[in-house]
Amino acid sequence: MNNTHPVILISGSSGMVGRNLIEHPESNKYNILTPTSKELDLLDYSAVRCYFQNMKPDIIIHAAGRVGGIQANMAHPVDFLVQNWDMGRNLLIAARESGVKNLLNLGSSCMYPRDAENPLKETMVLKGELESTNEGYALAKVSVARLAQYLCQEDGTLQYKTLIPCNLYGRWDKFDPSHSHLVPAIIVKVHQAMEKSDEFVEIWGDGLARREFMYAGEVADAIWYCVQNLNKLPQNTNIGIGQDYSIMDYYTAVAAVCGYKGSFKYDLSRPVGMKQKLVDTKILNDLGWRSKQSLIQGIEKTVEFYRKEIFK
Repeated sequence: MNNTHPVILISGSSGMVGRNLIEHPESNKYNILTPTSKELDLLDYSAVRCYFQNMKPDIIIHAAGRVGGIQANMAHPVDFLVQNWDMGRNLLIAARESGVKNLLNLGSSCMYPRDAENPLKETMVLKGELESTNEGYALAKVSVARLAQYLCQEDGTLQYKTLIPCNLYGRWDKFDPSHSHLVPAIIVKVHQAMEKSDEFVEIWGDGLARREFMYAGEVADAIWYCVQNLNKLPQNTNIGIGQDYSIMDYYTAVAAVCGYKGSFKYDLSRPVGMKQKLVDTKILNDLGWRSKQSLIQGIEKTVEFYRKEIFK
């Protein structure tokens, strides 16, 4: 450990965001703490406080959480609400009690109201009803972000800020259909269709709903930029690419990258969530960071990872 480098603790270091943060070249400027869930149980407040007091991190990046797609959220709303709230609450309160002054909490674009006007501005949080398909997860994320704000209000020496990324995909993503988000789920479905020589791939809904997905390597780049500019950030800051695509566009892009020649079939009985979800990136863009990677480039890297690490 280099004693001249700041100490940064990354919760959820084995997850997609955490692994991409560690892989990023910027991580070499810090002493990185990457405790596993066995080494640091975020559901145990006493254990979290003890760990922080012993390790004395200068900055915490809270990227841990119970995550999943529509199927998982609808099947286990209690776990998504309670576990994510408990982890966030324990981490933030223990950080304050242990004297940690700097913290970046990762929220989610599902924090925004289901009927909010797009692009979604940071001021829209708590201004309307949440999307029902992932309401438990969203409630937890909103509550933790609000807790960060309250702690800063009570103690002006704290910089506990929340970053609100758009939907993510990329290296170290979850590819199990029961837990995965849209892009990795599409990659698996297309690969299975190619294996079986299926003539079509099924799409939930009519394919017209629009989503903004960012490659995980880029969100890691944005987070490290925010670490360097923590004092310039407002309480909540969106991270996104500034452009959305239809569900059909994602299927078409994955099919093109994988070389799938079949067609698509729509299952209109399936839930699709919000019709559009595009975050406003003006705040972060004005601070000097913006996305540079195309959709095809991100999917190519993700498919390469899937074929090398998962599909063997």
